[in-house]
Amino acid sequence: MEERSFTGAELAARARVAPELVGRLVELGILRPGDGAAPYGLGDVRRVRLVDACAQAGLPLEGVGAAIAEGRLSLAFLDLVGIAGRPLTDTTYTQLCGEQGLPMELVRRVHEASGLGRPQPDDPIHPLDRDLLGAAQLGRMLGLDDGVLIRIARVYGENVRRIAQAEPEFYHDHVEGPLLASGMDERQMREAASQLSDSLAEVVQRLLLALYARHQERYTIDHLVQHIEAVVTERRPQRPPAMCFLDLAGYTRLTEERGDRAAAALATSLADLVEQVSLPHGGQPVKWLGDGVMFHFKRPGQAVVAALEMVERTAQAGLPPAHVGLHAGPVVFQDGDYFGRTVNLAARIAGHAGPGQVLVSDQVVAECGDGPVAFEPIGPVPLKGVADPVPLHRATRQAPGG
Repeated sequence: MEERSFTGAELAARARVAPELVGRLVELGILRPGDGAAPYGLGDVRRVRLVDACAQAGLPLEGVGAAIAEGRLSLAFLDLVGIAGRPLTDTTYTQLCGEQGLPMELVRRVHEASGLGRPQPDDPIHPLDRDLLGAAQLGRMLGLDDGVLIRIARVYGENVRRIAQAEPEFYHDHVEGPLLASGMDERQMREAASQLSDSLAEVVQRLLLALYARHQERYTIDHLVQHIEAVVTERRPQRPPAMCFLDLAGYTRLTEERGDRAAAALATSLADLVEQVSLPHGGQPVKWLGDGVMFHFKRPGQAVVAALEMVERTAQAGLPPAHVGLHAGPVVFQDGDYFGRTVNLAARIAGHAGPGQVLVSDQVVAECGDGPVAFEPIGPVPLKGVADPVPLHRATRQAPGG
């Protein structure tokens, strides 16, 4: 069972600070020890870690103590929320490397790729490192080289980091902000909001596991279908996918005129719209680019239909005019992203398209056949970074009876 009461020395070790800081916080009234030989609890671990972070950010400890004494700030909510972290262990990274048969340099690089700090050999390990490095140990047993393990750590670390980084912003905008706007001061808001924190943390953890399981099932089945299709239709030529870039015209100017919050609101509206349109057409948003989106479509014909609908709906949603470029061809998929000439050319085509236009390459037209769209040749077009002019076509809705 986890220890829940600590001496001053144990508190300092658990919070990863010098013992002198604990005494200083008691003097300032930031810590208020209870009775007995172990007068501190988990809430005090959280207080020390939070106040230490404030000090590292340049806030004077005296100012924090004064705000608490005057009733302008309360850290009582830290007795409720779960940000204390787990205690460090007596095992060092050198010892863990010996146990798991991993070189220290790999351990350092996995931490860095995951977005964590670079550990030193004699540092005590975080208890979750056994899980983190256990995955690397298993990968080595399966024959994966260290470069692959580092790539895997980077993919997982970068995406989970973005989720964790976004959570406090959502929490402030939709919990803390409204409470402050209702007339509460910082202390009242913090104590009221903290009543939700533990429950929210549990819900979010379940949400992450549920989403991962759903997406894992989807993409695993998709991967297996591709292998089965290759066996069943061995002689049928493989149709190339289409890469699609959608950009908003004048986004930079609007950002300058209306400010960053307006730009963020536009990005949110665009995200909602493109997901609603692309997914039913077999598309997948791959990368958000500030003023636009990169998509992957398995079938070029569906990509064109989706692109035309997205251009129409951006105007209906009050967003700046959209312009789209599409190219079909082989791509390289690595670490959740797509690379290669097909991607680069699609981006160049999008850059040439004017507001409200959907421009496509010859390769896209060749893959579309009969369908609900028409193509108007606009001739070979010189594109930045492309050696020869590229024949392009403007896609439009097929007129009834056309």
